[in-house]
Amino acid sequence: MSWVRELARPEIAALEAYQSAAWQPELTRLHANELPWRVSGDDSHAGLNRYPEPQPRALIERLAELYGVSGDRVLVSRGSDEAIDLLIRSFCRAQVDAVVICPPTFGMYAVAAQIQGAAVHPVPLRAEDGFALDEEAVLRACTPQVRMVFFCSPNNPTGNLLDSEAMLRIARALAGRALVVVDEAYIEFAHADTLARHIPRHSNLCVLRTLSKAHGLAGARCGALLADAEIVKLLKKVIAPYAITQLTLEAVLRLLAPDQLDAMRLRIAQIRAERELIAHEMARLPQVLRVWSSTANFVLAQFKDAGEWLARAQAAKLLVRDMRMHPELPGALRVTVGTASQNARLIRAWG
Repeated sequence: MSWVRELARPEIAALEAYQSAAWQPELTRLHANELPWRVSGDDSHAGLNRYPEPQPRALIERLAELYGVSGDRVLVSRGSDEAIDLLIRSFCRAQVDAVVICPPTFGMYAVAAQIQGAAVHPVPLRAEDGFALDEEAVLRACTPQVRMVFFCSPNNPTGNLLDSEAMLRIARALAGRALVVVDEAYIEFAHADTLARHIPRHSNLCVLRTLSKAHGLAGARCGALLADAEIVKLLKKVIAPYAITQLTLEAVLRLLAPDQLDAMRLRIAQIRAERELIAHEMARLPQVLRVWSSTANFVLAQFKDAGEWLARAQAAKLLVRDMRMHPELPGALRVTVGTASQNARLIRAWG
């Protein structure tokens, strides 16, 4: 038995996957109980009266090219959230297994684990070192019950990159024992390489990517899990048969064309420039105690009285994120980089 099947929930490893209606678009479809006519107003290419292709090949090939992996290492998901949920449901037994997270970090790792009934072992990032990864503490937390470790790099909400070599060392130490899942939702905004290129040498390494951030497609709900082909094969048993809608598929393929990628790179450059400007201006405000360096599309700052400055932002008809629920972030607010005029409006409201 392979290490993936041994690590996965036994019932998932043994599961006979649901068989979707065969995908043979060159043939007339009389096998999927679909309506044979398009409805009025349907201007999609394939027709919304037909089920979309499960795990669309064209999209997998495009994402594989974009992320520099082979197609058999790509699972297309409804954003990163679905991939997180699939991983935990497939590998964590309720009331038995556990995951490790490094707070303050993205909340869905813990939420998905709790929904599944898996325990959550927090290993805080080292705030005194700019929220650096505590490699030794992570490894100490990896008891035999731990099935996966989640890292977010650049980290949300702190904005810093985690040590790539440390994450790879942890993956090596946990080979055959647990998955190491690196969420790279914000990697395009950082001057950093993806860890996906290391998957061939680290079969327990999984990388999450999304089109929601740099590509500006949050409403499309499209992301990808990049992982060993055997992990992808296992998760295909669990994912919904038609996870990616036809409208999403057609829109995403169009918006991943070369000219669109060129436009994305220009937007990233603008976001980086505005990010540095926001951080500089916020650091000058007397009510701001600290501004953390960010490699993402947001800036985190600590305020003397965060409630007052939340209210000032709302009075200017602007929403910023209250991060005070994190014990490690007293008085912290997170500001997503907006347009130049939106950013200037916020600074005026806080000035």
